[in-house]
Amino acid sequence: MSTQEKYQPSHDSVVLKEQSLVLFNDHENSFDFVIEVLCTVCDHTEEQAEQCAWITHYKGKCQVLSGSYEQLRSKADLMLDVGLTVEIQ
Repeated sequence: MSTQEKYQPSHDSVVLKEQSLVLFNDHENSFDFVIEVLCTVCDHTEEQAEQCAWITHYKGKCQVLSGSYEQLRSKADLMLDVGLTVEIQ
């Protein structure tokens, strides 16, 4: 087997790109509400959710979850439905 044949990428392989669910700061939602949503929708602990809320507050945005687009889409929809500003990147 030649070197070229040995290192040819397989046409059967699929590359799954990991996406991020990003929460953006807004002036409408309270810290307590954001924390509650992160705990419920993203399965964060209260401490994780609070840290994400503070990062979002000070930096303007925070990555709150990562995974495939399909995994994040339903969570993003739930968060958008309750009034949070999120985006899958």
